[in-house]
Amino acid sequence: MFDNSTRLAIAGIAKSHALEPAMLSAVAKVESGGVASVRINGVDVPLIRIEGHYFFRLLSGEKRAEAVRQGLAHPSAGRVKNPKRQIDRYRMLERMKQIDKAAAIMSCSWGVGQVMGEHCRKLGFADAVEFMRFVMARVANQVEVMARYIDKFGLRDELQRHDFAGFARGYNGPNYAKWGYHIKIAKAYAAEGGAVRPSPARGMLRMGSSGARVRELQVMLRRAGYAIDVDGDFGTSTKAAVAAYQTAAGLAVDGVAGPQTMARIRDQVQPAEMPGQQSPLEVPAAKTGVGGLGGGVVLETAKTEINDLLTAGGYGLPDWLSAGLTAAAAGLAFAGLGLWVYGWWKSRQTVEQPGEFIPAAAA
Repeated sequence: MFDNSTRLAIAGIAKSHALEPAMLSAVAKVESGGVASVRINGVDVPLIRIEGHYFFRLLSGEKRAEAVRQGLAHPSAGRVKNPKRQIDRYRMLERMKQIDKAAAIMSCSWGVGQVMGEHCRKLGFADAVEFMRFVMARVANQVEVMARYIDKFGLRDELQRHDFAGFARGYNGPNYAKWGYHIKIAKAYAAEGGAVRPSPARGMLRMGSSGARVRELQVMLRRAGYAIDVDGDFGTSTKAAVAAYQTAAGLAVDGVAGPQTMARIRDQVQPAEMPGQQSPLEVPAAKTGVGGLGGGVVLETAKTEINDLLTAGGYGLPDWLSAGLTAAAAGLAFAGLGLWVYGWWKSRQTVEQPGEFIPAAAA
């Protein structure tokens, strides 16, 4: 748990950034586990986490090759493991610095907010070294960096609206729901004495929303001239496009696709048109499978191979084996049909926000 000096630092910085202290403290608790610093060689230093895929991306040529040889860089996230002890992470960081100091610093997340060093310039620092010196100096500076990140990446309004899923989508990335970051932040906020309440944007598409209606919105935004992906994920780029559209249309700008925004942008849609609609087997789960089972593409390939074998006369296979292969092909066909039905259903679903923690008294 944070000590009193950390709590005071969080409270002061929260107010200077127009944030509720309990809310900023909740985010810091989730990101740091309630630990503001660790003592290494008699000095209190911030928590760090090394991201080897960042280091790989930030390097090139012989530097990248050397980092890979030492096990410090890898193109895939999670392949470079972090030691359990912070002292060993700092030792690992020193090895990275020997290859490229700036890239090493930018490849770590730092402090109570676990802010990536890569964002140093956007957060107002001349370079990565200045950023590191700032966060190393005191806990209050770690909190300041976290608050700056929230401001610069446009996430303050999500916290003010209690859109925990929207904030987690922007702060923790598209897999936030898998790890339950939105639930953790809401619970931490309640534990800090905050009054968790439903978002005033309930029922509207916003950061953290996903599915069919988001795809529809993204198609209409693209028609309006905004270059965003049509992927059904309402992330930071979709929010920015919505805000830009609202500005151009003379609407209130909040990055939320509420009734007025949706009514205005739908003017470009024909009555019978269904923009953004997916075919059933375009749904990722129908392609790759559910519960670890092969998806539509895998099933169709297997069924085709079996049918080809049977059509060619089974290459002299015994009758019992030919019969078994026929049954297998039929089974695969039924499984493929099941995944098609699942894909059809999934392609028409919208998750406005995944399950959230709202106390019964506030619901």
